[in-house]
Amino acid sequence: MSSSSRRKFIRQLSTAGLAMTAGSFNILKANTGIREEILPMPQRFSANDRIRVGLIGTGIMGNADISTALKIPGVEFVAACDLYKGRLTAVQEKYGNQVFTTRDYRELLAKKDIDAVIIGTADLWHSRISIDAMNMGKHVYCEKPMVKEISQGHGVIETAKKTNKVIQIGSQGISGLVHLKAKELYEAGEIGKLNCIDASIDRHSAMGAWQYTIPSDASPETVDWDRYIAGLPKQPFDAKKFFRWRNYREFGTGAAGDMFVHLLTEIHMITGSKGPSRIYCNGQLSYWKDGRDVPDVMNALMDYPETPEHPAFQVNLRLNFASGVGDGYRLRFIGDEGAMEIGDDLTITHDLLPKAPGIGYWDALGTYPKAMQDNLQKAYDEKYTAADKAKPTKDPIRYKAPEGHDEHVEHFKNFFNAVRTGGKVVEDAVFGFRAAAPCLACNESYFHKKLVNWDPVAMKLVV
Repeated sequence: MSSSSRRKFIRQLSTAGLAMTAGSFNILKANTGIREEILPMPQRFSANDRIRVGLIGTGIMGNADISTALKIPGVEFVAACDLYKGRLTAVQEKYGNQVFTTRDYRELLAKKDIDAVIIGTADLWHSRISIDAMNMGKHVYCEKPMVKEISQGHGVIETAKKTNKVIQIGSQGISGLVHLKAKELYEAGEIGKLNCIDASIDRHSAMGAWQYTIPSDASPETVDWDRYIAGLPKQPFDAKKFFRWRNYREFGTGAAGDMFVHLLTEIHMITGSKGPSRIYCNGQLSYWKDGRDVPDVMNALMDYPETPEHPAFQVNLRLNFASGVGDGYRLRFIGDEGAMEIGDDLTITHDLLPKAPGIGYWDALGTYPKAMQDNLQKAYDEKYTAADKAKPTKDPIRYKAPEGHDEHVEHFKNFFNAVRTGGKVVEDAVFGFRAAAPCLACNESYFHKKLVNWDPVAMKLVV
């Protein structure tokens, strides 16, 4: 599912300073008074070599991923793995009986005719399957977060380096035109010096809160439960923990790992940041008291220190799965000259300070003796001209992706191009870990009620 589609789902469940080449954009007049520009569509992709793909985990995201991957010319779907028999049946119903199916991902990896795998399993299997796949000579597209535990990150990174296999992490928003334009404008200084980022995700529905439909035949006979919990303490079959795994700490990473990671991925891409140095998170289980052991409301504060790539800034992340304001997604970069707000579109607004600081409004001037007030006002007027006192203005502008643009497709296009050419992906293992780790640290902070210190360069916890 593309970030654009995801955000529409969330809603259902919500430059001016840059020179631009004439004719590059389709300029519209918005009823709001904000000028709108349609960003140019990326070039179409052409296939050179056929890439045969296996899908491991055929749930919601796995289905969305393979459907999107097949939009790239030259990609062939040849094998699928899932621990629930019904999903394997559904795969062959949709794509044909020629698709090899198995409940053991190792059988899929052993097939010599598979070039790359898409991993759409529960979070606890991400690192394990990624490492096994690369060691078996497969390229990897792994859904976010890259790992379930911070301790697993370096293992994935080292395996990617050792095997020289491509790995792309599936937080696809950063491949969208809106985010690429935001990065361009940020780097051009369009909002001045960045100091704060506010980001939020609101949902207000059962599906948005991960209460997914459970199949009527869910049982130990149709689900390979023992393989699912391999490495965990023995426990009886629980359909909710399999089909709604995002709600349980043993299997998923909760709101932080599942949702905050999208926000940090986009923040890091736009700013060039390697990550925060301090993380604190609080929250509560407010509404969805259905047996889950993760919060449905979370708030995180992150401290990003000054680096060669960016100034020091603060990040405020908020998620609410019981949001009475309705569904929504907002990522707002605030600088000392303006703000960039990203949702489905990118909106730039400005609030510029005049050269003169002002005098006499909400000011101590009026509390001084009259003669002193007159002298201070006279000195102020002699120092600053009328132009100095005037507040500068800059028109707002909104950038929109063209109709039909799909950042999910662009993300897969980037992945398969790297597989074919040996080139770089936009979200490799290092990038993926730097986005995931601070989110996983949010869970550490929330559940243990503590401040977490993180070294974003060395990618390790600071004790």
